[in-house]
Amino acid sequence: MDDEEALRRAIALASENVGRGGGPFGAVVVKDGRVIGEGMNRVTLDKDPSAHAEIVAIRDACRRLGDFRLDGAVIYSSCEPCPMCWSAIQWSRAARLCFAADQIDAAAAGFDDAVFWREVSVPMARRALPAKRLLPEEGRKPFAAWQAKSDKTPY
Repeated sequence: MDDEEALRRAIALASENVGRGGGPFGAVVVKDGRVIGEGMNRVTLDKDPSAHAEIVAIRDACRRLGDFRLDGAVIYSSCEPCPMCWSAIQWSRAARLCFAADQIDAAAAGFDDAVFWREVSVPMARRALPAKRLLPEEGRKPFAAWQAKSDKTPY
C-alpha cells in the first residue's frame, strides 16, 4: 500500500463518517505495507472529546499489535492533526505522518484549532485555561516509585 492509496482510505473514512453523523476526519495506520489500524472521528457519537480519528486509529493499531509503540508505522490522516493528535502520534513513535487537508481547510469548515496550537507555546501563567500547581512534593512520589521499579517498561 503506497502513501496515496493509504491517504485515500483515510479520506474515504472521513467522508463515510460524515454520513454516519460523525466528524469529517479519518485516519489509517500502516506498517509493512498493510493496514493495522483505522479510525474515524467519534467525538460527538461517543460523547468523548479525545475520540479524534487519529487517536481511534492509534488505539486500534496498538490493540491489534499488542503493543503501545508503533515503531515503523505510518499514520495517514485526512487532515493535519490537532495538537492532541500530533502528540499522540509522537508518543506512539510512528515513523512518519502524511495528511491531506491542512488546519486552514479545517478552520474554514468550522474546526479551528489554532487557539490550541498557540496555547502550547504560552507559559502556563498566561494560558487561557487557568491551571494551578498544588502538592508538588506528593506529586513527585509516583515518579520516585517509578524510578525505583526494576521491572518497569519504559516508554
